[in-house]
Amino acid sequence: MVRKLVAPIIILVTFWIVAALLWQTSGNLFFLFNFGYIGTAVGVGIGLYIILPRKKKPSARKFTQLLVGIYLLCFLGLFKKENMQLEGFFFYLFSGFFAGSVIHYLIAKIVGPVIFNRGYCGWACWTAMILDLLPYKRNKGGRVSAKWELFRYFHFGLSLILVLVAWTIFEYRPALMDDSGFLWLIAGNIFYYLSAIILAFALRDNRAFCKYLCPITVVFKLSSRFSLLKIEGDQTSCTGCGTCSKNCPMDIDIQEYVKRGERVLSTECIFCLTCTTVCPENILDSSIKADLGGRELILRKQTNTANIASSYSPSP
Repeated sequence: MVRKLVAPIIILVTFWIVAALLWQTSGNLFFLFNFGYIGTAVGVGIGLYIILPRKKKPSARKFTQLLVGIYLLCFLGLFKKENMQLEGFFFYLFSGFFAGSVIHYLIAKIVGPVIFNRGYCGWACWTAMILDLLPYKRNKGGRVSAKWELFRYFHFGLSLILVLVAWTIFEYRPALMDDSGFLWLIAGNIFYYLSAIILAFALRDNRAFCKYLCPITVVFKLSSRFSLLKIEGDQTSCTGCGTCSKNCPMDIDIQEYVKRGERVLSTECIFCLTCTTVCPENILDSSIKADLGGRELILRKQTNTANIASSYSPSP
């Protein structure tokens, strides 16, 4: 049991170290509270996920999503009126403000994934905390064409262009906390939630937004390649049942990685631990090693259901 708790302990300790360092160097107690709270919520949540019986494990992850997501969106965003969207990160970065969104993106989405993979997507995203409550818990058919995934790059580029236009042409300079950042946050989240929910129902896939439209994925696909924390399976004990691949919310062919003797190298992995839970042989677990991710083995809709565990197509 202690070995299985290595991942949540690493996450909790890492966050508290960051919290203490920022507090000591800045003298601002907020950093200690902010990162300490998030690290504790995520660490304890993953620990509960590991300890609880199989049927109750998803509730531990959703509870953690709510704890962190509501804090980031409601406290930092709505209460402190800070633009926590991707555009806010660019604006504050250009302005030289060491704002909450800048810290959030640097820690959770740029530097953090090198240690704990895309754990933010699986355990803390305030968009996903709503999506995971929708009815399509499991995408049975796999992903649609890889071309759909190009929309997230387009979305990222459009966000950056929008910021550059506002910055250079209209000379928009957001203050650290003002009504313009608040309005930007509201408008951005309305778009995110509406498009995400529409995609979920249209494609019968809760995580469709994450796969095809989320601009933050562009950042994650770079940083998570170097993640020390990934899912690994025991190649010799795998029976080839394909349960892990069939239940992965991101349509990753996990069994194929195990068959090849590799860890799950896909940058699409959100470290939700679903595969470790559903595996009937309990041969999947998190591990810490130095390897390079980026090999994308993704199941798609044209894949024959009978061969879903052994077929894949590359993803951009």
